[in-house]
Amino acid sequence: MEPTTHYRTIWISDLHLGTPQAKAEFLLDFLRRHEADRYYLVGDIFDGWALRRSWYWPASHNEVIQGLLRKSQSTNITYVPGNHDEVARDFPGLQLGGITIREKAVHTTADDRQFLVVHGDEFEGVVRHSEWLEFLGGWAYSGVLMMDRWLNRLRRLFNLSYWSLSSYLKHTTQQAMRFISDFEETAALEASDEGFDGVICGHIHHPRMRSIEETKYVNIGDWVESCTALVEHLDGRLELLRWIPGGNGTQEAIATEAPISRDGKATPAEALNSGTQST
Repeated sequence: MEPTTHYRTIWISDLHLGTPQAKAEFLLDFLRRHEADRYYLVGDIFDGWALRRSWYWPASHNEVIQGLLRKSQSTNITYVPGNHDEVARDFPGLQLGGITIREKAVHTTADDRQFLVVHGDEFEGVVRHSEWLEFLGGWAYSGVLMMDRWLNRLRRLFNLSYWSLSSYLKHTTQQAMRFISDFEETAALEASDEGFDGVICGHIHHPRMRSIEETKYVNIGDWVESCTALVEHLDGRLELLRWIPGGNGTQEAIATEAPISRDGKATPAEALNSGTQST
């Protein structure tokens, strides 16, 4: 029996089941080794856009759904749909095997902070004309993800651990970093206007935790590029975890508190860790 770590809450987002890019095996390993009293599925759990174009559903994707359904028998699971699984948004309040669908959710941490939990596509209004956003949803991004798959197959032949080209490009492309910064600030402002201490979201496949004025912004990340989840410890502390089974360490650190400057570069004070960060 594999040892498990127990948390108060676990959030996962942007699995994109139904696409070859989904890291279902990585996620299955994470779910086997981590337990929580409550789970949040924060959108794009399956990719309806891709499934409409062509059907792709291997056994590992079924295993993820079955694993979540098993967990729902003994824990609370809230499903907040995203734009790629938006069909589920037509059924708020519906329960599917113990998983409850919500348009958005409010989570209160053990230390009494209130977080708005949404997928995040609703924050695109202020940045909807960004060329990076078009790239993110277009054929070019899909091509980069395909390159990721072949690159990592080659890396495995040389006993090298997982590395994401797409994530690297987002960290080094000035236009992408400006879009990400605008998205973060928009999300935090909307949460603050609604009276929340912070916002927890996904959507842009960029795990991150920072304070914007008095509001905490947390992006869970994804299981296409980043392989990250957000966890809440029993004392209310939030932490981003990257999970790469059998890897030789984390290749890309998860960004910490410092904001990104307006020219798209990380500020000099920005600290990076080796794959985890908490607040």
